Amino acid sequence: MSFQVALAQVLVTLLYIVPGYLCSKMKKASPRHLPTLGGILVYVCGPALHTNAFLSIDYSPETLKNMAVFFLLTLILQSAFMAILYAVFRKKQGDSRFRILNIGSVLGNVGFFGLPVIRALLPAYPEVACYSAIYSITMNILVFTMGVFCLTGEKKYMSVRSALLNPTMISFFVAVPLFLMNARRFLPSQVLSALQLLGGMSTPLCMFVLGVRLSQNSMKKLFSQPFVYAVSFLKLLLFPLFCFAAVCLLPLSMPIKASVLILSATPCASVILSLAELHQKQMDLAASCVLVSTLLCFMTIPVMTLLV
Repeated sequence: MSFQVALAQVLVTLLYIVPGYLCSKMKKASPRHLPTLGGILVYVCGPALHTNAFLSIDYSPETLKNMAVFFLLTLILQSAFMAILYAVFRKKQGDSRFRILNIGSVLGNVGFFGLPVIRALLPAYPEVACYSAIYSITMNILVFTMGVFCLTGEKKYMSVRSALLNPTMISFFVAVPLFLMNARRFLPSQVLSALQLLGGMSTPLCMFVLGVRLSQNSMKKLFSQPFVYAVSFLKLLLFPLFCFAAVCLLPLSMPIKASVLILSATPCASVILSLAELHQKQMDLAASCVLVSTLLCFMTIPVMTLLV
């Protein structure tokens, strides 16, 4: 993979932050608008992105097998790293900052941010788009189970129902049968184009939202929080290295290994902010982790590509 390609793609993705930042500063966009934009992302663009990923390739038994392997790998690796962090910092769980660290170090923006990056790096392997979607699915399962438990310390908030009935999972339940039927061969081109267009809106819209959030923060305060750098270090460097070390010696194809590494190296997912707000745990810290890790990943993701 190319360091230059990764650097260029990450920087282009980060540039989408600028319109949101400027619009907010010029009072043309407001934080009040963010729940609406977030709803569009979660309920429209995200499902379209994932469905389009599965419709972008033809079905084959080998491809289905690789998807199943990728599903198990990412579920196990995320669960293992989260469990390790919880065990290491078990005595510090009374400090809610460490609860944010537990989830922020693992849950990444593997869809809206990771998909365009991995596609740019591996254009000859269209199945990597599905790997990004699958990673989003395993992450969503963890969000409502281990993720909520690590954040709150209480099992009562864990919900299998929420883990299975959310927009990401529902899009998966729709997309997989379409993939198995090779639906891309008989669906009208207008439908496929519409899904591609809606899915393509995901990354710019996600970065626009981050730009608006960034405009509401003091840069000095944002970049002067040591704990935020600790979370960013774990998410951008240690977690992807842990994942790559776990798979590098396994008899897996290069696209699978590369996808595990690069998608694991994506910045903190906005869902950690949503969880923090829902359970009233360190909302400012969660927002700072998302913003700072996103801004710093232009240095770390290209370096990670040198390992593959």
